[in-house]
Amino acid sequence: MREETEYRPKPLVEIGGRPILWHIMMMYSSFRFNDFVLCLGYRGQMIKDYFLQYHAMNHDFTMTLGREKSIEFHDVVDANPFTVTLAETGLATMTGGRVLRVSKYITDKTFMMTYGDGVSDIDIADLVRFHESHGKLATVTVTHPVSRFGMVDVDRSGAVERFVEKPTVDTWASAGFFVLDRKVFDYLDGDDCIFEQNPLERLAADNQLMAYRHEGFFFAMDTYREVLQLNQMWDRNEAPWRVW
Repeated sequence: MREETEYRPKPLVEIGGRPILWHIMMMYSSFRFNDFVLCLGYRGQMIKDYFLQYHAMNHDFTMTLGREKSIEFHDVVDANPFTVTLAETGLATMTGGRVLRVSKYITDKTFMMTYGDGVSDIDIADLVRFHESHGKLATVTVTHPVSRFGMVDVDRSGAVERFVEKPTVDTWASAGFFVLDRKVFDYLDGDDCIFEQNPLERLAADNQLMAYRHEGFFFAMDTYREVLQLNQMWDRNEAPWRVW
């Protein structure tokens, strides 16, 4: 995604004129989860600037200049009720290390975590209910991934019996959208900690990790082509993640 991320962080790559980060936050907000902690790394100052200028970037406004400066924003009655903590977590810090660094800002017993590049039509309220029902420390959302390649069935002679262009794979893959107990912080051990490796492996070994199966839409934005696909969905009013 060098075309998009050479000069800005991935969460600020735009879909329909808004950063994908905004889309993810709107997904949570539609289920009345409005308190966010952002783990900043690469070009994190740009994310700070986005929120510092949030109203100016998203609303009309009138400015009075001179000695008595003032600014009036228009049509903000429907403004998003976000509370956002922006935390510098280091340029080279790994995923688990970033979560550990922001633990001081997380005061509830249970919190949610996801990545800044994936959108979904997941029912977040149902995800939380599932987590509360099993009593384990961690829940990860899993989905059926779409193969990046055409799949071919070949007989013994080499004849192609079936060709399917980029089908959905039967196996399950992590989609992020975690629900975690605060005790998960005990599984994190410093800046070099990669959340998807030792912590999740230990949680699984301790029988403390459950999977929430999501059969609906999930799309991770990993390439420039996928940026274009998401924008096309949005422009055609065919964006399944727009649940608000």
